[in-house]
Amino acid sequence: MMFLDEAFTDGSGSFSLRGSTRELTTIDPVLKIYHDCDDGIMPGQRKVKLRIPSQYISSGGLARRTFDVGVLNLETIFAKEERDLL
Repeated sequence: MMFLDEAFTDGSGSFSLRGSTRELTTIDPVLKIYHDCDDGIMPGQRKVKLRIPSQYISSGGLARRTFDVGVLNLETIFAKEERDLL
């Protein structure tokens, strides 16, 4: 697994990521969100994974399209949500 970028949200919950890599094959990037929203005193952090659709992956150094995650309510229990002890 390779990290293409990493960030924290600002005071309004917004974030921006960008990344690039040189690969001979296609890549399947995933946005992983680690958080403690609506979590009480549970150990570790909740982890949500969102796959980046292929139409947002492009060749070259500049993206042709920007993927907007939109607004997520992280109190929601997402399908296949995990917990990581970081």
